[in-house]
Amino acid sequence: MPIRTEETGARGEVRLRVWNLPLRLFHWGLAASFVTAWLTLDDRYRDIHVFAGYVMAGLLLFRLLWGVIGGPYARFRDFAFGWREARDYLKLVLQRCPPRFLGHNPAGSWAIYLLLGLGLLIAITGLLTLGGEERHGPLAGWLSFAQGEMAHNLHELLAWSMLGLVAVHIAGVVVESLLHRENLVAAMLTGRKPSKPGMVSARAGRPTGILMSVAIAAFGLSWFHGYLVETPERPYRPFSGIELPDQALWREECGACHLAFHPSLLPARSWRTMMAGQSSHFGEDLFLERDSADEIERFLLENAAEQALTEAAWKINRSIAATETPLRITETPYWVDKHKEIPGRVWEDPRVNGKVNCASCHLDADAGTFEDAAMRIPVDTGGALKGLWEAMTSRFRLDSSHAGIFNPKG
Repeated sequence: MPIRTEETGARGEVRLRVWNLPLRLFHWGLAASFVTAWLTLDDRYRDIHVFAGYVMAGLLLFRLLWGVIGGPYARFRDFAFGWREARDYLKLVLQRCPPRFLGHNPAGSWAIYLLLGLGLLIAITGLLTLGGEERHGPLAGWLSFAQGEMAHNLHELLAWSMLGLVAVHIAGVVVESLLHRENLVAAMLTGRKPSKPGMVSARAGRPTGILMSVAIAAFGLSWFHGYLVETPERPYRPFSGIELPDQALWREECGACHLAFHPSLLPARSWRTMMAGQSSHFGEDLFLERDSADEIERFLLENAAEQALTEAAWKINRSIAATETPLRITETPYWVDKHKEIPGRVWEDPRVNGKVNCASCHLDADAGTFEDAAMRIPVDTGGALKGLWEAMTSRFRLDSSHAGIFNPKG
């Protein structure tokens, strides 16, 4: 049962606990997870992005439960205002004389419901994207790459809608704070608001709040523990792709001079053309015996990009026109688009040593999976602040290289 908990301010006003600890943790946790997810859209930070998404989903599920069993001001029934009430309240706001509500006002309640609904849709489409495009998470393999990309596009559209709704929510907080001369941001930090004596206050909810904090911290430690134990010889890979088809002869012959590029990185016609001209393989004669050449070619053709064994394979193959037969992976439109923003000095750095040395930046290059979160550029590309700025502004680049509503071939 709720209890009456009052504090008397310097002027004798009564300050009641309106937003208890679990509700405040939900509010700021949701904001933090959304911002974190927004800033980590770059493929290199996929593990952080997914972590933020899981936290956001967990918080939303908690809020649905808390909206039923929580105390006053948190239960949905306490701010179940109809559309007409919200409309009338907004009219009074325009007239600068809206009534004051201790909990959510009618317009704010609609914003809360929309935020919860949008947040859940973002979480669902995020899981679909993770399972379809990335082949990870609880829905791994349930969708095709094309379906995963559709979910990704919808995921981004919903995220933009969420950002717009958040802006409206913040504007509403500012307007109400000014009209009622009270700091609503401070109230969401302390949980208390000025009130008439005798009003019912919510319980503090400390046990639930502590449990929430411990759960999030434990999940974070479990999720990122690999970074704590990694070594230079064994760097941590947050996501491990499927084990791709391998062949000892192919790896021995092709890996003798360079990285054994997995056949999934080029279409079958490229490998067929390449094997037909093995006597002049980029200026060298491979000197392969006929039987060995035939065995390697069969392996290449059976596992070429058309088989869509990985996200990279599917996107590379889709980016190549049917009339084109690239002989270099670095010539494929998808590769060019993904790497176009890397400065020239990075390629020239001895630690990278050119565009063909995939293993210098991709921890799983030898496996051929090229997971998003397995990218680590060994050269400083401008510092943390520049990286953060690029992460924020990349949302607004119409030629963004990641899959999304602005670049259907990403």
